[in-house]
Amino acid sequence: MSTTTRMAIAGLVLSLAAAVAPSTAFARPPAPLVRVLTISYRAHDGLTRRAYLILPAWYGPKHHPPIPLVISPHGRGVGARANIRRWGDLPGRGGFAVINPEGQGRKLTLFSWGDPGEIRDLARMPSISEHAVPWLRVDRRRLYAFGGSMGGQETLLLLARYPRLLAGAAAFDAPTNMAARYRAFDLLPFGDGLQRLARREIGGTPTTNPGGYETRSPLDFARKIAFAGVPLQIWWSTQDRTVTDQNQESGLLYRDIKRFNPKAPVSEFVGGWAHTTEMAAHGYLPYALSRFGLMPPGAAPPAHSDQGGDSPGGIWS
Repeated sequence: MSTTTRMAIAGLVLSLAAAVAPSTAFARPPAPLVRVLTISYRAHDGLTRRAYLILPAWYGPKHHPPIPLVISPHGRGVGARANIRRWGDLPGRGGFAVINPEGQGRKLTLFSWGDPGEIRDLARMPSISEHAVPWLRVDRRRLYAFGGSMGGQETLLLLARYPRLLAGAAAFDAPTNMAARYRAFDLLPFGDGLQRLARREIGGTPTTNPGGYETRSPLDFARKIAFAGVPLQIWWSTQDRTVTDQNQESGLLYRDIKRFNPKAPVSEFVGGWAHTTEMAAHGYLPYALSRFGLMPPGAAPPAHSDQGGDSPGGIWS
């Protein structure tokens, strides 16, 4: 084959390739639906902490209508940056903002376990966000709290102590009895270390400082939650290997709320997922958001769920 022929064939191949896939060869990556701003705030003890504000990509200094805000405390031992990943592009799709605070307990940062000072800081997040981002306008009628594990515990305590703040809340696989959690740490890897951290943060054991454990236990606020009038979703798993007895943690809280006030606007969702995996953009989080109008109705519900509403009809298996 001559050189001229080979060149002609090569040119033909390149032309065909360009004709078949011109868009894939030169396509731009899709524009992100969200952006994350890092802000600083002063915690209840005077220490400087960071928070990560997730906003829809279109929201900014030139276009900033009032926007719903979700306060999302992180789980035990998991920082605020990791919490961002749970949300994916949902804020951009739903048109709401999420604030992920670093947090600060009485002594510890990643193990605040519902410290009253930390709960006060969570209640300040709307004001902290607006102060840090002058063009941000938070819709104070549409404030929500969503948290998993320890973040779920702190979500419940925020609702109990500041019921007029929130338009809705969702707690995923939350511990609700800190004294029981302290004892159950024995069953977990590094349980001795977790108990040492709990003694340092709370200030003793359940025996030496029972009040310290009660004030961090949503179960002790069940009556307040029951009459708060705030729509609440309680999600828990029968297969949880972290909060191992969820029937006596989140499940018991749900039953206590309904016992105190059968008309309380609380819904229970029970499944077989691993600890907090349902609180994710690819999990049930879009459906949980849609129940508060933060995502379009098309987000709800997964095909195998029961749409019956409150327990027992709303229990998922």
